[in-house]
Amino acid sequence: MLRTPPARLLLLPFATFLVVLPLILNGCSCGHDFTFHLNSWLDAAAQLRHGVLLPRWTISAAWNSGEPRFLFYPPFSWLLGAALSLIFNISAAPILFTWIALTAAAITMYRLAREFTSSHIALVAAALYIVNPYMLFTAYERTAYGELLAAAWLPLIVAAALRERPRITAIALPIALLWLTNAPGAVIGCYGFAAIIVVRILLLLLRPNKTCHPELREGSASSLRNPYSRRAAFELFLRSLGGVVLGAGLAGFYLIPAAYERRYVQIDMAIIPNMRFQDNFLFGHTADLGHNVVLHTASLVALTLLGLTVIPLALLFLQSRKKTVILSEGSQPHREPESKDPESSSPTTTAKPFLTTTPLALAALTLLIAFCLTPLSTPLFDHLPELAFLQFPWRLLSLLGVVFALAVALLLNNLTDSGAPRPSPLGTWVRRMLEGVGTSLAITAITLISTYFCYQIFRQGCDFSDRPAVHAQLFASSHGEGPNDEYAPTHADDDFLRTDNPGYWLSTGTDPLAAAPGTIPNPAATIINYDVAPPLDQTVSTPAPHHLTLDLATPQTLILNLRDYPSWSVTRNGELFSDRVERTDGLIALPLPVGHSTIDIAWHRTTDQLLGLILTTLALLVLGFLSIHSYRAHYTRATA
Repeated sequence: MLRTPPARLLLLPFATFLVVLPLILNGCSCGHDFTFHLNSWLDAAAQLRHGVLLPRWTISAAWNSGEPRFLFYPPFSWLLGAALSLIFNISAAPILFTWIALTAAAITMYRLAREFTSSHIALVAAALYIVNPYMLFTAYERTAYGELLAAAWLPLIVAAALRERPRITAIALPIALLWLTNAPGAVIGCYGFAAIIVVRILLLLLRPNKTCHPELREGSASSLRNPYSRRAAFELFLRSLGGVVLGAGLAGFYLIPAAYERRYVQIDMAIIPNMRFQDNFLFGHTADLGHNVVLHTASLVALTLLGLTVIPLALLFLQSRKKTVILSEGSQPHREPESKDPESSSPTTTAKPFLTTTPLALAALTLLIAFCLTPLSTPLFDHLPELAFLQFPWRLLSLLGVVFALAVALLLNNLTDSGAPRPSPLGTWVRRMLEGVGTSLAITAITLISTYFCYQIFRQGCDFSDRPAVHAQLFASSHGEGPNDEYAPTHADDDFLRTDNPGYWLSTGTDPLAAAPGTIPNPAATIINYDVAPPLDQTVSTPAPHHLTLDLATPQTLILNLRDYPSWSVTRNGELFSDRVERTDGLIALPLPVGHSTIDIAWHRTTDQLLGLILTTLALLVLGFLSIHSYRAHYTRATA
């Protein structure tokens, strides 16, 4: 791939600046997930200030009794948000996060498209990717910052899947980045990668490769008996499997604890009614009117993006007998003579009478995504591992955005190929238009038009309590945030957790389940389906102390405003204290005897967490070895 002048690449951060400009002028969009992410950033930032570089426990959650959110939610997005909130004003952090995520997405999409096309077309493809309707739906209406950041890694996994001989490291890195950024995004990326690889393997097995074996005559040996095809398919399978395994290993410090410790929390609460895949197929209806409105919007976005993707793919198929574009790492395709601008050249090959791997893979992926948006795909969601936790099938549109941008890039590449036997007047005009300042004008126009309309449709207003500065003030004044049901201990019921508990209190031995004196009962404990936020003056609570000394004249139960979890180690007078009284609200309750008690509570690393760190360390060593080996091989070929 030819180098691109750095000045030209500045178009990408400029385009993303145009996307966030309405947020700069009008303030943040307080979308569906805004509060969840902002509170996570504030909590993580507070722990970073105290030297905890990789927090596992969200202290302020569940009304300051905490939850293991950071153990189950991948770390990259909330660490980035926490860092931004430490460096900049909290009100600017969400806008900066959006700009960084979109800029990274534009760069990776440019890298993918540049493998096929000229830099001019690749820049246009990158702009199309970051302003496609689903991307802006995620940025403006959903403010799903983890998914937004994960969109930056999807072009990398698609690029790895399309390479003729994909490198194991090129597969492993985006797989690891996806798992460490957003779990639904990782599920999408892994299944999308698998779908492309399956299509490629089938094409290898069903077609003879006459380029590598010209002695195969028309109608002689079938592809199923072609030894090259079988070897190539088997090598592709092994490389793909090795890359996925290495990528999972790199993310092992997150994946192993998150997978193993799900038994300690109510993880299935993530797929309750309205959050289940079967409730979120296109234009579905439930009893929740608010849910139906969001689903209707997502369905319209899906139809729009599907239409935008099908058009260039259909035109590509019409051109397939005249042109083909192949992503090839090992071969040297025929190139046209270089123009004055070396970046205007694009990889092309001699035409073939059949559709090539890339358009077919993109078309198959588009059909699969469209199928998964309908109830017909229910068996897939029921039986494929982790697919049910995708919750919303329309999340697959994040991958469709990559397909859309790449399909447009391939179409433009075919249309503007100056080496075609009969270049069309339209293609000549488009090629000349994209040269020079034409690319800048095209990117600016595309970005401004899409941003204007999507911002008007998707932007969510902010109540006073939703504003980032208000969130920061509440956090600093010990106002906890509500619990997330999927992170609650298995034996706990969030409906019984009070919102204004002190750090600890004592109860007589006859009533170990007693509530703290002076606290207000949670209405949800007695009112079915109660879903009203408590008044702010009732959410002032205190995190449990991690060290305290007591002298008791009678046996009593010590209740801590800290939810019980296996990673919490409690010692009494220097010795491990494992006695617990199980409470409905999930708080730690310790039956203490008469006398002096010095209680110390500490988070300790469990065996699964240690195994995850070991696996990541080993995977890093393997990654380093493969990278050095690849560099030496490349250097040897270059100097030969």
